[in-house]
Amino acid sequence: MTDAKTMALVPINDIERMGAAIAKSGLFGMKTQDQAVALMLIAQAEGLHPAVAARDYHVIQGRPALKADAMMARFQAAGGKVRWNELTEAKVSATFSHPAGGEATIEWTFEEAKRIGLAVKDNWLKFPRAMLRSRVVSEGIRTVYPGCVVGTYTPEEVQDFDDAPQRRPPIDITPPPPAVIEPPVDNDAQPYAFYVPGRAEPYSRHVDFTEWARAYAAMRGKIATNKKLSVEARQEKLAALEAANAEELAVMDDEQRIEFTQYMNEASNG
Repeated sequence: MTDAKTMALVPINDIERMGAAIAKSGLFGMKTQDQAVALMLIAQAEGLHPAVAARDYHVIQGRPALKADAMMARFQAAGGKVRWNELTEAKVSATFSHPAGGEATIEWTFEEAKRIGLAVKDNWLKFPRAMLRSRVVSEGIRTVYPGCVVGTYTPEEVQDFDDAPQRRPPIDITPPPPAVIEPPVDNDAQPYAFYVPGRAEPYSRHVDFTEWARAYAAMRGKIATNKKLSVEARQEKLAALEAANAEELAVMDDEQRIEFTQYMNEASNG
């Protein structure tokens, strides 16, 4: 990692211009200039060039998340080592070691993820090995050498924060707080709305294009493979699904269209 004392600081005006360009591109999950600038300032404080924030971080549900590959790269650059013991869709196990933190073997299984309510999500059902690997990487590095991740989590973990309990929750003996009225959902934080035919309100909302595209592809795959429907009925439902989401489909750029096509092919093959 670059030494913060020797790296020349990038002026705030330049960071703001870069942040505006990154937010406008829509390629890194950062929807606003403020999000991009905040992550760039974090990167600069860590002795890295601000543009590294776009490469290493992703904004999920308004939270900065450090990509698993970037987390692993930092760990190895700091002298850490990892040995993969098992890497399958049912179980991922690895042994992490660092001179300053010792050694620990961490494993996650799909059955465990199912038990705590994670494995019902679309990402877990479609990419179980990748999701298990991200969990192992994050827990292993945080256990052996937490200094190189500074309390950050992977995008896969952040996506699960609002929907699932912690892996090993502590026992809470305090009385429950009085009932409170929940604030309204901030739809601006989940700008991608997914619609199904026959419903005026969104079927689901998503924080970025990737989540929305996967939801669309999954629903289309279910309709296309529904043997209970006739060919004509399936075609009619697929056309209705496309019409319900016509606005989002019409504004995809070239990068998003490539990503969208990939998910559609995966859904069809599945």
